[in-house]
Amino acid sequence: MEDVRTRIEADIASDNHLVVAKMKLKLKKHWETGETASRKFNTTFLRDTNKLNEFKIYLNNRFQASPDLLKEKESTMEDNWKGIKEALTSTCQEVLGLKKNHHKKGSLWKPYTRFMKGRTRRQQLKTAEHKQRKSTHKLNTQMQTSK
Repeated sequence: MEDVRTRIEADIASDNHLVVAKMKLKLKKHWETGETASRKFNTTFLRDTNKLNEFKIYLNNRFQASPDLLKEKESTMEDNWKGIKEALTSTCQEVLGLKKNHHKKGSLWKPYTRFMKGRTRRQQLKTAEHKQRKSTHKLNTQMQTSK
């Protein structure tokens, strides 16, 4: 909520005040899995000349298998694109494989450990202060009772 106001002058058939609120919403992302999710291929293999040559050979074989893909009069641009895309993705899948996600432990772990160290340090200070106050309170009560 950013701002909330009441309107007294609002003309409604009630003795209550009209409340107007300004809110900011953050929508959650809806991740879809399966075919619609984008797939990343391990393109670092293309730096290796052997893998690059193998990829080129596989791709040439795919397009030679269907040479009339682009020459058909009945096919539309979308059909041509689907055929090219399917040939590329299947070749990448076979030769390169999918990219693996490597989660780096250090990037988010360091601030978290610093936070936890500070948290434990603050808790230790609070308990030490509490013990000290408790002991001084005990001493004060003992001195008052002994007088």
